[in-house]
Amino acid sequence: MAAYIIRRILLMIPTLFGIMLITFIVTQFVPGGPVERLIAQVEGHSVGGEVRGAGTGLYQGNRGLDREKIEQLRALYGFDKPPVERFLSMMKNYLLFDFGESYNHHKSVVKLVIEKLPVSMSLGLWSFLIVYLTCIPLGIKKAVRDGSKFDVISTSAILVGYAIPGFVLAIVLIVLFGGGSFWNIFPLRGLTSDNWSELGLFAKILDYLWHMVLPIISITLGSLAVMTLLTKNSFLEEIRKQYVLTARAKGLGENQVLYRHVFRNAIIPIITGFPGSFVAAFFTGSLLIETIFSLDGLGLLAYDSIIQRDYPVVLGTLYFFTIIGLISRLLSDLSYVIVDPRITFESVESQ
Repeated sequence: MAAYIIRRILLMIPTLFGIMLITFIVTQFVPGGPVERLIAQVEGHSVGGEVRGAGTGLYQGNRGLDREKIEQLRALYGFDKPPVERFLSMMKNYLLFDFGESYNHHKSVVKLVIEKLPVSMSLGLWSFLIVYLTCIPLGIKKAVRDGSKFDVISTSAILVGYAIPGFVLAIVLIVLFGGGSFWNIFPLRGLTSDNWSELGLFAKILDYLWHMVLPIISITLGSLAVMTLLTKNSFLEEIRKQYVLTARAKGLGENQVLYRHVFRNAIIPIITGFPGSFVAAFFTGSLLIETIFSLDGLGLLAYDSIIQRDYPVVLGTLYFFTIIGLISRLLSDLSYVIVDPRITFESVESQ
């Protein structure tokens, strides 16, 4: 096990380096970088978040700023150094988890992410728990009652939910329950109310949960179909195998057959994705949902950083989340062996 883990960790290094290198190269060719944007702001020629004429060179349309001032700006952002030197210096700092300071927010990237994390954690963790706690029992029941009226109706319902985009559902929920044209039941802004600090503990919990209702419904409804049908098909496949017929022939009850024999084999495809989904739940941001419900989370931060060319935030968060993704993948592979002893590390590695 130790040798396999070490090999996977060593493989992560070139993967991480390649992702960061490609992203860094792309940022060098994107027009309207931080220096150009600052020049445009000083000269009053910023148009809709983009710099007019930025793609034709730094000095094109040089209105009011001499070459010396522009070089000072380039030095301020570190663009006076060659790209190779900047990339190596950046990776050296990232190895020490020093992600620098945001150009636009003038805060440490780490501090900025920590400020936005509660929103994304709230959305990710609640949706994760609801999906797993709902889909697994529902999928088992659908497998047991395959072809019944319950199976057909529930399948139709979850497929309709899957077909509705999350942002469309969010708008419909706002119109119906957020004070649109019908009922004003649920709040629409932030995680908590303005007077949250004045509330008691129980009232704070209720206020937080009340704010989460509409965003969580919007995120989770489309995810229910995939996990439910995966659970159902996994259990159906196991139920039709020979060992189930043998267990029934021995006189075992249906619950014993289902939960003592079928369950531990059928749950393997579902449970092996659990570590990655759980870790990702902490850092999942949904741009559209956060925008619609005025939630300032990681999804909105990532979008704004790309639009504003805030390279420390873009590259720093990419580095951190890539590491999280690679570790999640490793945990998922290890969970195969933990859940199913028949699988060896050699077979996992060959996949």
